[in-house]
Amino acid sequence: MGSLGGGGFGHNGIWGMRPFDSQNGDKGRRKSPKSSGSSPASPEAGGRFPVKQAATAAALALTGDTIAQVRERWVKNKALQNQHPSDSHEDLTWSLMDHNWLRALRMASYGFLLYGPGSYVWYQYLDRCMPKQTAQNVVIKVVLNQIVLGPCVIAVVFAWNNLWLGKLAELPNKYQKDALKTLLFGFRFWIPVSVINFWAIPLQARVAFMSMNSIFWNFYLSSTMSK
Repeated sequence: MGSLGGGGFGHNGIWGMRPFDSQNGDKGRRKSPKSSGSSPASPEAGGRFPVKQAATAAALALTGDTIAQVRERWVKNKALQNQHPSDSHEDLTWSLMDHNWLRALRMASYGFLLYGPGSYVWYQYLDRCMPKQTAQNVVIKVVLNQIVLGPCVIAVVFAWNNLWLGKLAELPNKYQKDALKTLLFGFRFWIPVSVINFWAIPLQARVAFMSMNSIFWNFYLSSTMSK
């Protein structure tokens, strides 16, 4: 999802840690299972691909895209009904046959291969750096989420979409047209969600909470990329 360079975030790998390997660098300090109790690392964090998080992100990206496609077809069908009311009985069949499965696969693969693993590493990193639940740490996490993760997600998802479409040459124009608008909209949506997530949601439930909210965001991203 992008790298965070400089500052006090370390010098090895992404965000000062090796992806999906939150324990290997600390073997000398973690010799018993009890010592990892204060770490947010899950059993999947020993160098293995986080399948659960990736699958969850893929399913939610697919859900958001499906909602976006259904809404787009509903708007088009509504316009067609106004012009040809006699064809309204064909709406359901036409809607199902017209579903863009390649677009759905594009969004699902983005969630599985990029967003799921990337956000898993990112949230683990934030909790490792700022484990205490203080107001200052919450504010820092929310700010970093918006100025680091937000732009990285938008940059990656736009590039992924254009790569699949074979339109990488048009990517700079896509960034110029939609990136800032999408980022600002994301601020309005994700800042309050992130505050609730970091302040009120227990660590073990944060992924689920953010994943549920990401359905709406995936719907917005899918709609924006398909313009």
